[in-house]
Amino acid sequence: QVQLEESGGGLVQAGGSLRLSCAAAGLTFSSYRLGWFRQAPGKERELVAAIIPGGSTTYADSVKGRFTISRDDVKRMVYLQMITLKAEDTAVYYCAERSPLQVSYNHWGQGTQVTVSS
Repeated sequence: QVQLEESGGGLVQAGGSLRLSCAAAGLTFSSYRLGWFRQAPGKERELVAAIIPGGSTTYADSVKGRFTISRDDVKRMVYLQMITLKAEDTAVYYCAERSPLQVSYNHWGQGTQVTVSS
């Protein structure tokens, strides 16, 4: 059974920083693609960052240079370091996993709220 739990969200002023953490339980964690998604009010859910086994990463254009995704397969953790936050970054952020046997992310956390004031 794969379980994900996010933490680290909160209220921060524009220009500030936050680090989101996701604790993952699962024997096959190291073989999963991991991603951070976000959904703002009235908008579609979007992928903001992803990391695959071995460490290769991708980012949405809107967060490149400001967000960094990392993973620790020993601790079964994935992180999203966010700096220079903007009001447009306000959203619920979700951690997700995708098995190599799946074509879509199939395990999701409950989400953590990030609110950036301006």
